[in-house]
Amino acid sequence: MSRISLQRDHSAVTLKKESPPPQGVVRQALESLGTFAADTAGDIAMIFGLMAMVMFVLIGAAVDMGRWLNAREQTLAAIDAAILAAGRVLQTSGGDATKAVAVAQKYYSENTKTRLSVSNDTVHFTVTDAGTAVTASGSAKIKTPFIGLLDPFSTKFKTMPLLNLAGADDAKAVLAVGGNAELNLEISMMLDTSGSMDEHTSSGNKKYIDMRAAAKDLVDIVVWADQSSYKSRIGIVPFSGDVRLPASMLTAVTDQALPKLRCINNGVVTSSSNGNSLTCANGSTLYKKSVCVAERTGANKYTDVAPGSGNYVMVNSTDDGSCEQAKSTDEVLPMTNNKDVLKAKIDTLSPEGYTAGEVGTAWAWYLLSPNWASVLPTNSAPVPYGTAKTKKIAIIMTDGEYNSTHDVNGVKNGLSDAGANANVDSSPVQAKKLCEAMKGPTVGVEVYTIGFNVGGNPTAIDTLSKCATDAAHFYNAANGEQIKQAFRDIALKVSSLHLSK
Repeated sequence: MSRISLQRDHSAVTLKKESPPPQGVVRQALESLGTFAADTAGDIAMIFGLMAMVMFVLIGAAVDMGRWLNAREQTLAAIDAAILAAGRVLQTSGGDATKAVAVAQKYYSENTKTRLSVSNDTVHFTVTDAGTAVTASGSAKIKTPFIGLLDPFSTKFKTMPLLNLAGADDAKAVLAVGGNAELNLEISMMLDTSGSMDEHTSSGNKKYIDMRAAAKDLVDIVVWADQSSYKSRIGIVPFSGDVRLPASMLTAVTDQALPKLRCINNGVVTSSSNGNSLTCANGSTLYKKSVCVAERTGANKYTDVAPGSGNYVMVNSTDDGSCEQAKSTDEVLPMTNNKDVLKAKIDTLSPEGYTAGEVGTAWAWYLLSPNWASVLPTNSAPVPYGTAKTKKIAIIMTDGEYNSTHDVNGVKNGLSDAGANANVDSSPVQAKKLCEAMKGPTVGVEVYTIGFNVGGNPTAIDTLSKCATDAAHFYNAANGEQIKQAFRDIALKVSSLHLSK
């Protein structure tokens, strides 16, 4: 080490520095310092420590992602199961939304019992689209403790949402009628417009008012907007003591050789004329051809063989040439997919007359029969039986016992008993025979029947239950709410259930 010493001279005091250490000592010290700086033995440990922390976070994140994916898949599966179960309830309960939602919530709870613990699960279910769909909404989150280490001072990464029910994860069970289910529907509705439909039910409404609302509800469900690929068409057959046809159809299905005027005495034609007047002898009554039709007679009276010679339907004959029963507003409407036209027709139906259910049943079949396509408007022509992806459905609705038939001249005799009419069979028997043929294996029309406020009338119940495809296709509605449920239940049953996301 350097030392500083004091030496006194004669005139001053001077500082004197001792000699520095030899060069070798300095060099040795510098080399020792360099060796220390170049020593990398501790670097590996430090790098490993830093890498271990990163690896720990990455592995933890992978664990978090695995847990998230597992919980998400189970949640989505539970939602799908829940809304499908609820959709099925809509089909089988007449559209009971409360019951459907309760079933959905129960299915969801049961199917998430084994799921990893989650937080903020607000998933719930709603019946939408006018009662034809069940949707899921809400959210659920799962904790991600390892991913949360990416930013320990924030809650941003502490949880992850399992669902995005406002986007890609939207869940809906849709009762797809036709188009959505890739299916064509041809439906004919036979609607009772007899005089008894003007009566009130226990709910306070007149029966025909409740019938209108129920029929329009079915139209809203089964006629979808986009008809470009698959079509749903409905035809309407109002009936009372006869059935009224558009003029073009009347010409095609009735015998045009039949004189316009006839004098009839006890079922026997005594004179006839195609002129504008005819005088009948004493005891005979003048009858004129009307624009309404009665039963079809002959060998094919209970088939859908095309109309023609020997297979025409009878013209309803009255004393003044007007339809005795069906009003002008109650004209048959061939199948169409125009909702406005269908609902406007339903809104004009009004009650009057007897209940010739066999005539209404026949025309409910004819509107679906490909054999009658030539007498129907082109856009209303039915497709052949057995056409792929096509359902043919007849809905037969009445408020009582069939009680009216016609004699061989098409004159209403007001009787339902056998032997007093052109076809010998009673009105209910004729209807049941037509239904049996319509449901047969070579035809395959699916038949739903609805009795509206028929009470315990055994004849009416027997006719409707035997006309239906099976017991599940027959409804006995006591009031307005029940007839609406019946029509809705039919609409939902002809629907196909599928998931839409």
